[in-house]
Amino acid sequence: MEFDVVIVGAGPAGLSAAIKIMQLSETQGRETSVCVVEKGSEVGAHVLSGAVLEPRALNELIPDWKERGAPLNTPVTGDTFYFYTGETSAIKLPGFAIPRPTHNDGNFIVSMGNVCRWLAEQAEALGVEIYPGFAAAEVLFHDNGAVKGIATGEMGVGADGQQKDSYVPSMELHAAYTIFAEGCRGHLGKQLIAHFELDKDKDPQHYGIGIKEVWKIAPEKHQEGLVVHGIGWPLSESGSSGGAFLYHAENYEVYVGLIADLNYSNPYLSPFEEFQRWKTHPKTRAVLEGGERIAYGARALAKGGLNSLPEMTFPGGVLIGCDAGTLNSVKIKGNHTAMKSGMLAAESIVSALTSGDVAPVQLDFSSRLRDSWLGKELHSARNFSGFMHKFGTLLGAAMVWIDQNLFAGRMPFTLHDTKPDYACLIEAEKAAPIRYPKPDNSLTFDRLSSVFLSNTNHEEDQPCHLTLRDSSIPVSINLPKFAEPAQRYCPAGVYEIVEEAEGPRFQINAQNCVHCKTCDIKDPSQNIIWVTPEGFGGPNYPNM
Repeated sequence: MEFDVVIVGAGPAGLSAAIKIMQLSETQGRETSVCVVEKGSEVGAHVLSGAVLEPRALNELIPDWKERGAPLNTPVTGDTFYFYTGETSAIKLPGFAIPRPTHNDGNFIVSMGNVCRWLAEQAEALGVEIYPGFAAAEVLFHDNGAVKGIATGEMGVGADGQQKDSYVPSMELHAAYTIFAEGCRGHLGKQLIAHFELDKDKDPQHYGIGIKEVWKIAPEKHQEGLVVHGIGWPLSESGSSGGAFLYHAENYEVYVGLIADLNYSNPYLSPFEEFQRWKTHPKTRAVLEGGERIAYGARALAKGGLNSLPEMTFPGGVLIGCDAGTLNSVKIKGNHTAMKSGMLAAESIVSALTSGDVAPVQLDFSSRLRDSWLGKELHSARNFSGFMHKFGTLLGAAMVWIDQNLFAGRMPFTLHDTKPDYACLIEAEKAAPIRYPKPDNSLTFDRLSSVFLSNTNHEEDQPCHLTLRDSSIPVSINLPKFAEPAQRYCPAGVYEIVEEAEGPRFQINAQNCVHCKTCDIKDPSQNIIWVTPEGFGGPNYPNM
C-alpha cells in the first residue's frame, strides 16, 4: 500500500503529527494520504503515563480542544512535594524549594490513553487512516539506503514457526516519509539509531521504569486536582534514585506510581516491590486505605534529555517523541514535548512534499526543533540526568534547583553522563540482598494479580517475542554474577529462575509481558532483545 506518510504508533507524538500534516495540507489545498499503524488492540491500549499534561502543544494543535470535548477535565488545584526521609517520616517541601519548571499551574491531570483516543477521533475526522492491531515489525529500505516504509508482522504463525489456519501475511506500507513514534525504546527506532549511527557523539540514553496503579478511593479522602510528588524513601535505602507520584483525578480516582531510575546498582532491587513499599508510607496509606485498586501497568521512559537525544532525521523519515527521547525530566513530563516533536515533523514533511520532492530527502526537522520552544526547553533541562546520576538524590536535587531557579537552565557548562544504565549493576556478592515483605492483598500486591488488572493477553501459540542472543547467558553468566536481575526488574513476572534436578533453568513467561521494555534496557549482558509480538497482543489499558 502506498501513502505519502506512514506513522508507526498512535501515541501523542504520532497522532499529533498526523493531525498537523492534515491541517497543513488542508490549508494548502493539497491532498495528502496518511496512515497510522498501532500495535495495540485499540488506540490507547498501550498508552501509559502519569499523567499531568501541560497543554501548550495541544493549544497550538487544536486551539478549541475544550469545545471539542477533549478529556482534560481536571485542572491542577494543588501542588505538593514530599521528601520521604524514612518509612514513616516525610518533609513537605515549601514551594520555593521546588525547581520552577516542576510547578504545575495551568496543567491538567489526565488519562493519556483517553487523550489519545480523542486525538485519534480528531485525526480520523481529517482523513487519517488508523489501523490498530497491526505491529510494525520491519523497516523497509530503498536501494539507495533511504527508508521506504515498514512491513507489518505476520499473524497466525505458531511457536514452531509454521503457518496456522489463521495465517495472515505481512503487509508492506510504502511512503515518501515514515515517522517512527513507537514510544520509549521503540523496536524499530532502536534499529534505526544503530543503522544510521544517529547516536554518534551522544551520551547513552538513560531510562526509568514507571509503575502505575489507578485506585478508587473514599470521597472524603479525595481532593480533585491535587498533585503530589516525592523523592527519597524507599529507593534511597539502596542508594537508588527516582520518585513517586499521586494524582487526584476525576470520579474519586487517584493515579499512583513510582519511577525507578534504571541506573541503579543493586541487582537485588525490584522496582515493583519498591513501589509496593512506597504505598505503605503513612502519607500514601492514608489516601489509599479502604480504597479499591482498579488498574495496573508499567512502562519504561527515556530520561536522558538533550545530551542523549539522537539525531532524529535520516533519509526517508524521522524519529519523534519518546522513540527519540524528548521527555523533560525537570518537569517530569513528556507528553507535551512528544506532541510538539510530532507537529514539527509534520511541518518539515509537508514542506518537503510541497516543494515537489518525489524521492525521500533529509528533512529540515533538526533546525526546526532547535529553533522551537521545544528545543529551548530541552536545552534548559540538559543537565538534569547528569546532576542526579553524579551527585545522588539530595545534592543532585539541590544542583537542579540552582540550575533552574537561579540560572533558568543556562549554566555555562553541560554535564555528561556516559555510563549506560545496563552497565551500572555491581556483582551480587558485593551487594546487600533486599528482602521484601509479602503482599497484604489490600494495599500491596504480587505481580501476577497486578498483571491481571492490566488485561494483558498474547496469542499463546506464537514465536516468543522476548528473544535471547545466547540462551545460555542467563544461567551461565547473569545468575552467578548478578543473581539474574531479570526476575526482579521485570514488573510482570515474565522472567523466572526455575530450580530443577539438573540445575537452574531460565523461564520466559512471554504471555505476561506488558511491553514495558525494561528487559531490553537493563539486562547487564544486553542479551534480551524485545521484538514485536503478533498484533493485538499486550496490555489493554482502559484509562491509563
